This record gives sequence, structure tokens and C-alpha cells, in this order.
Amino acid sequence: MRTSVDLPVSLTREAAEPLTAQLADWLRRAMLDGTLAPGERLPSTRALAAQLDVSRTVVTEAYQQLYAEGWLDGRHGSGTFVADMEAPTPPRETSYPPPPPPAPPVDGIDLTPGEPWVRDYDHAAWKRAWRKAADLPPGASPDPYGLPRLRELLADHLRRARGMAVGPENILVTRGTGNGLDLCALALLGAGTRAGVEDPGYHVARTVFAARGAEVVPCPVDEDGVIVDALPGDLRVLYTTPAHQYPLGGRLPIPRRERLLTWARSTGATIVEDDYDGEFRYDVGPLPALYGLDPSRVVLLGTLSKSLSPDVGVGWLVGDPELVARIARLRRAVADRTSGPVQQAVATLLERGDLDRHLRRMRLEYARRRAAVVELLGPVCRLHGDTAGLHVLAELPAAVVPAVVERAGERGVLLDSTDRHHHGRERLHGLVIGYGSASLTDVRRGCRILADLIRSEYPASPAFE
Repeated sequence: MRTSVDLPVSLTREAAEPLTAQLADWLRRAMLDGTLAPGERLPSTRALAAQLDVSRTVVTEAYQQLYAEGWLDGRHGSGTFVADMEAPTPPRETSYPPPPPPAPPVDGIDLTPGEPWVRDYDHAAWKRAWRKAADLPPGASPDPYGLPRLRELLADHLRRARGMAVGPENILVTRGTGNGLDLCALALLGAGTRAGVEDPGYHVARTVFAARGAEVVPCPVDEDGVIVDALPGDLRVLYTTPAHQYPLGGRLPIPRRERLLTWARSTGATIVEDDYDGEFRYDVGPLPALYGLDPSRVVLLGTLSKSLSPDVGVGWLVGDPELVARIARLRRAVADRTSGPVQQAVATLLERGDLDRHLRRMRLEYARRRAAVVELLGPVCRLHGDTAGLHVLAELPAAVVPAVVERAGERGVLLDSTDRHHHGRERLHGLVIGYGSASLTDVRRGCRILADLIRSEYPASPAFE
């Protein structure tokens, strides 16, 4: 192992960019161009802060951001290192039967994933938005792109919330992720084409692509996300969830994102990035969207389903203006549209800052629930994806999962497992724990019940050695 390197970093206090961001940007560039090699040890935060004559907080926050993005590895008692590139994993042949329907709701504690908390919202803001929408006359000819004012506001929202430099010409307003997926499939797929979907992954993507005549190809993922070396070279489209893989919870490290984009450029594939809960992160700021690294090869789908409510039925598709224009023409041809009054209401929520305030409140609320899950389940099983989103994966041996799900149901706790999210052989087994739709009190109560069941069904779980 190499010794710690001296970094020729130069930071400028007069620059508009904060010192932390300057340092993180310099380290990213150094790792991309080979100045810092995989396995190289970085200086300690104290030593680098002294070298740069900045506070230790500047270096610590830059390191934390790069840890979260996957650039760095920490080894207990050894220091901070440039992350190694993952070893290639060969693809495998799989079959993928349709997923069974989700379990029916029960009277009790619902810890299944996919639903947000919709009971805590600003009633006055909500009523005001709908009054404003009701004051406007109904439209005669819906714009297939969506309302121009809403697209302007969404561009500003994405700049603030996701660091994306886009304009209204890059945006088409959808009815949500499913509608956005269908519009992408309409424009990019057809009979005889092949579309990749993460395995395990979002079953709606499989259903939509198959309905448009494409052959759905399961693409394996690991703890970090989609495995680039296992991707076939003949995919027309790849659907992926890089910010918080669904359902395993991994976030795709920046080096692997770069390799994924290289794969897309070499094969001509379009990457459909589902940013379904990208607003919620609990360790550092939200990770940069894959779209921002190469807008020509990526279409980003966003939604208000997790940040506000699935009942609103508004999302967005972000892409190259030429592709967005093509999708808009096809959308008009099939008479697909997003409700005008709903768009007007969402525009008011954005214009007045009500949506931003709601997001800030919900980040705090979900952070409390996430902390409760980690506190109560962390000692009895290995958790994945607990730094972001509204769900975690509680890893358990395959033989233990059915018994835990059954016994939890008997005690009024509804759970989901990894089974229905796979369309091939499972790689990781466990429970997909959602903490969005249950109250903090119920999350705590349900996790205590679950922890007791795991201890009784799998006494060896705390070690995981």
C-alpha cells in the first residue's frame, strides 16, 4: 500500500464557489485523470486542513461528499483511500415471471415501500393552489410539453434541488414516472428492440417496456447499483435508479457512472434515469444526477409522488431538446396529456415556495424515521441504502425471510421482501422496509416487533461475519 500523498491543491477564498466544493471538485478531477490512483491513501483531514490553511470542517465535508459519491473508501484505523474499481461480474441467463401482486393492506403497521407520508401538509397552501387553478379558464388545446410556466418553474426547482442546469426546452410535464416511462418507450422502443431493467428492479418498468413490444432484459445489480460489465451491448434503452437503487438501496458511485455513460456512448443506448426519491438524502447533499454528466445519452424522470403525493399525478421528463420535441409530437398523436388544472396548482406551489418548504419539513420527518429504523434494526441485521430515500433493505438469509414476514403479519406488521422485485435469480435476500407511510411511533413499534422476530428466527444475525 502506498503512503499518503502530498496533494498540490490550490483553493481560492475569493471564488464564488465554497472552499468545500472547490476541494471536492479538485479531488474528483485528480481521480478521473489518474493523478490519484485507486488504492492511494489521502492525507488525514487534520493534515490537509493544515496544508491548505483552512478549517478542518472544509476537508471533512469534502471527504464526506466524496465518500457518499463512491470516490473514497474508509478503512477503520487505516485512513482514507481512493476507491478501487469494482471487479467485472459476468452476466447470467435468467427468466423473469411476472411479479405477484402486493400483499393486501391490513389493519396495523404498514412497513412496505413505495408510499410517502401524506398527512402532514400545509392545508392553507394546498387550498390556495387549487383556488388559483380554479380561477383560470379551462384550456381548449393541451400543450403536449406541459404548461410553459410550470416548465420554467420546474427548471428552477431542478437547479436548486438537484443541481441540474436545464431550461424549459429540456422539460416535458408528465403524469408521473409510469407515464414518463411509457412516453420513452413510445419514442425509443418497439417490436424487436431490447430494453434493460435492473434486476431486482421496478416491476412497472418491465411491464411498460413489454407492453410497447420490447424484449425486457434483466440487468444484474449489486450493493452499489447496476453492474456495468454485465450489460449486453445491444440494448436500445436501460432503465436504472442510480440515486437510490430500488429496492436494494445502493447509490451508484461516480466512477461506475462514468463507465455506464461510456457504455451508453459506445453502444448507442439511451439511459432512462428514474430519480424517484432523489430529494431525500440524510448524510450529505443529494448526489448529482446522472443526467448532468451527459445530457445527450440520459433521459431523467422525476415525480411528485414521493415528495408530495401520488394522488397529484404530476412528474417530469428531462432530456435533450430534440428528443423531448419528438416525444411531444408522439404524445399529441396518441392524445396523452397531463391535467391543466393540476399543473396550475403545482405551479402555484412552486411559485410561492410552498413545495420547497414542504420538502424541508419532510426531510426532517423522514430523517427521524430513518434513524429509528437504523437504531432498532441495525443491531440485528445488515442494512443497505439507509442514507437516502424512503426505504432500506434489511439483509437476511433466504430461509429466514418467509417466516419473519408471516409472523410479522400475525402481529399486525405488513412487510415486503425482495422476492417480487426479481425477475431472475436473487443476489441479495431480505426485507424491503418502507418508512414513508407509517408514523414515527408506528415505525418504532413495528421495528421493535421485527427486531424481536429476527432475533428469534435468526439468532446469529448480529454477527454477520
